[in-house]
Amino acid sequence: MRSFSENPATIAVLDLQGGVEEHLDHLYRVGVEARAVKRVSEFESLAGLIIPGGESTCLARLLDIFHLKEAIVREFQRGLKLWGTCAGAILLARENRGDRAHLGLIDVSIARNAFGAQTESFICQARVPKVATETLPLTFIRAPKITSVGAGVDVLLTIDDYIAAAEDERVLVTVFHPELTPSLAFHRYFAKKCGLVAGHDQGDERLETAWTPTSWMQAANSP
Repeated sequence: MRSFSENPATIAVLDLQGGVEEHLDHLYRVGVEARAVKRVSEFESLAGLIIPGGESTCLARLLDIFHLKEAIVREFQRGLKLWGTCAGAILLARENRGDRAHLGLIDVSIARNAFGAQTESFICQARVPKVATETLPLTFIRAPKITSVGAGVDVLLTIDDYIAAAEDERVLVTVFHPELTPSLAFHRYFAKKCGLVAGHDQGDERLETAWTPTSWMQAANSP
């Protein structure tokens, strides 16, 4: 049986819904090995797993149908690091206000659809000192709000009356979508959290300025 002493070097993206290719494109730009996963057999030998956005109720049902919930929890217990964006953060939260919790792997309370309708989606900028020295662009799409955190959870970003990003030693959650911006800061940060060294220099701005919302299509279609 594989153990984490083997130093896995791949970050995977859960390929059920959401910005799978966009996350993969950002990881490729950071310079770490990355792949999509959607079968139980594909979850071994991973350093990290990103659970992207989508519709949390649908994602939770798919996790149950394909027995992926058990696979994620099993690998998490072995040392897998996790990052949930938007709906992914809802799935990872210990408490899902007004609904049942799903994976429950980080001690935060979260409220889904906290901003209301899709028309309340927005973009803004903020500083997240632990993640980057520069101001980061943030994209919120029918986002949830983290309303509280438990012991051992660090708040990375607070906006107005809610928490937008938090982490503990093993899990990162963001209610926004870093994969839908040019910034690679959060993907670099997660790679470091997974114990991986990014293959591209942090100061190489060309990797970000060359990005467009359809850049992932070039990566996905390349041989």
